[in-house]
Amino acid sequence: MSPPPWEALILVATYLDPKTLTIASCVSKSWFSSMSSDHIWKPVLTAHFPSLATLSSAVAYRRLFAMGHAAAARRRQRPPKPSLSLEDLVFAVSVSTSHGVVASGVRAGDKLRREVAGVFRFGVECDGGNVLKEGEEEVMRVTWSVVLKGWGGVFTMVEREGKVRLVGGGEGWFWEELPVPGCCSGAVASSLVGDLKVGMCEEKGGSGVRVEEVSVGILRVLDWRYVSVEDGLRYLQHFLLINNVT
Repeated sequence: MSPPPWEALILVATYLDPKTLTIASCVSKSWFSSMSSDHIWKPVLTAHFPSLATLSSAVAYRRLFAMGHAAAARRRQRPPKPSLSLEDLVFAVSVSTSHGVVASGVRAGDKLRREVAGVFRFGVECDGGNVLKEGEEEVMRVTWSVVLKGWGGVFTMVEREGKVRLVGGGEGWFWEELPVPGCCSGAVASSLVGDLKVGMCEEKGGSGVRVEEVSVGILRVLDWRYVSVEDGLRYLQHFLLINNVT
């Protein structure tokens, strides 16, 4: 059986999807020549990657499609598992006023209270704590640091101050934009926020209020949702692991 004429190949090729076109072009040199023409690949490129179709025709449309397909595949690729685990970390929080430190808490990652399963948001219980006068407005300074066990690294997530009304059952919310990990300058935001919420309770006997717990987490600015535990660990490993390359 003689091979089909190139005119017939091109006619059939216009009805093929990109994957089939690529496979068919491997049959022979003549098939490669017929299946690789810009006449065939330009509408395919326009349908899948319209921005690339506007580029200079000096690059073959088949090549542009391959580049666009590879870039799309990289975007869909799931990132590798983080090198850190919660068990590797220690969370330290402190709450201060003009009178000094009024509450603090240090908890290992495996002892943290999970606010919501699967997301990077945890409660850190505060030990002791000074009794504060209820009803007053106080300037609080809060700090949240993450420490790699064995003091292999320290990263300060939030260090802010603001006015909080001292009410039993009340809360004070603090947040700070997080820096971009890696090579970018500090002037570039990471689209992530370190979130810290001070929870107060009424002291027994009604003598005042004290800080009971500090909730900490990482939020996405895009939709104001908490990131997953894995994404939070991937972010932290850039600052806590030496020579991190992930």
